[in-house]
Amino acid sequence: MALTRYHSIIGSTTTSTELIAPGDISGTIKSIVISNASSTVSANIKLKLEDTPDSGTPRIFGILNTSIPGGAALIIDDPGILSFDNSKNGFGLYINVGSADAVSVFINI
Repeated sequence: MALTRYHSIIGSTTTSTELIAPGDISGTIKSIVISNASSTVSANIKLKLEDTPDSGTPRIFGILNTSIPGGAALIIDDPGILSFDNSKNGFGLYINVGSADAVSVFINI
């Protein structure tokens, strides 16, 4: 699957949106910008890494669980957070967005 660098996400309490699938990138992520589409209401987000094993239970690691104020954006540019095994058998990056929230995501490679 090819990497999609721009995402517009409407929230759901139970659905994770795949931002980067396992094996999507060969380089490093420089930054991720998550902007709140609302100018007045905070947006709740959760970022996580998850693998997709052929069998067994996926491993899930929470990276960030935060609220982005209305009209604001969150910039993640810490190499310690953005460096992970994205090989085909490695991890993908996923986001959950609060059920009444909407965000835009830009991935800078």
